[in-house]
Amino acid sequence: MSFPSVEDQLSVIKRGSVEIVPEKELVEKLKKSKKENKPLRIKLGCDPTRPDLHLGHSVILRKLRQFQDLGHHVILIIGDFTALIGDPTGQNKTRPSLTAAEIKKNALTYLDQAGKILDNEKTEIVYNSEWLGEMKFEDVILLSSKMTVARMIERDDFSKRYNNNETISLHEFLYPLAQGQDSVHLKSDVELGGTDQKFNLLVGRDLQKDAGQDPQICLMMPLLVGTDGSMKMSKSYDNYIGIDEPANDMYGKALSIPDELIYSYFELVTDVSIEELKSLKGRIEKDPRNTKHDLAFTITRMYHGEEAAKGARKHFEKTVINKDIPDDAPEFTFETGSTHRLLDIISDANLTSSNGETKRMMKQGGVSLDEEKIQDPNFEITFNDGDDMALKVGKRKFAKLKAI
Repeated sequence: MSFPSVEDQLSVIKRGSVEIVPEKELVEKLKKSKKENKPLRIKLGCDPTRPDLHLGHSVILRKLRQFQDLGHHVILIIGDFTALIGDPTGQNKTRPSLTAAEIKKNALTYLDQAGKILDNEKTEIVYNSEWLGEMKFEDVILLSSKMTVARMIERDDFSKRYNNNETISLHEFLYPLAQGQDSVHLKSDVELGGTDQKFNLLVGRDLQKDAGQDPQICLMMPLLVGTDGSMKMSKSYDNYIGIDEPANDMYGKALSIPDELIYSYFELVTDVSIEELKSLKGRIEKDPRNTKHDLAFTITRMYHGEEAAKGARKHFEKTVINKDIPDDAPEFTFETGSTHRLLDIISDANLTSSNGETKRMMKQGGVSLDEEKIQDPNFEITFNDGDDMALKVGKRKFAKLKAI
């Protein structure tokens, strides 16, 4: 195949990246790759600790896809073995390890969702239990001898826990070594990771040097800030946009991000061209509202298609701007003269995950009946003949309540 020029490849590779270690070596690898017409081996490891992916995960997967589009060989490692250890990155305590059954189930879901971003036909998928699981105890001892305790304690999360007299289990020291051994086994040229993975990626370089290999380039991508505008995107912080979410929810959530995140979202999680990015900053300053709608449309189109994105925009305009109830809202009927607690109606309609969530939303003003906010969890409705009411729960869930 014919690779683009090194300059063109670099402009794509550097898009949104925080750090490339070392960039000069990457340039040399790209020159050699083009000269020999041989693709680089690009590695990304993922531990299937959670079965669902959000746009935060897509940042690194999109970078992997960009390498694919440039013609390089992409290797996605399912860390079924390292997940048994549990990556301590960013943790202030030892992370519980998963069972083999949990890992297998999560991995299947992960691959299905990652396939929405990667070209599956061009992706080599491997499981690191294939080589790490075959190591003998003497192999582990030999591997451990290649890293000092002092070097491990240099790692930010370890040093903080050590200085705070918090527990660090010995097996956690093995995680960076195991991840580095993946690089040795696969002879990777480039490894991708978030900024929180820098230490692990550099360990891979050291182990490759020790094995007589050309050390990999470490490319770090930023951690995507969530819809709240402050914390990294995470389900734990409820500030995420899931890549499997319905189109209407995806569109609405994308519109909820602060204006200052519009550009970074376009850069990190969308497929707009580098040329388009150049004109975005001016558009955002002049018209943030409509530019944010373009962002929401682009993200929704990428995961649901053009027609679904158009439908999501219409749904938003109808339900939020015009404050109408959508035509496809579910309808629930109640016998005339009967009395029901609104909390129970919402629960039976599965509009929230629990009564606790419903009570919280009521308290925060997130539940309304015919546009009147209901904050009393004991509020009751007595259905009279001809009653036809619009129930809204949160920003994007609706239902029609009718008396029969």
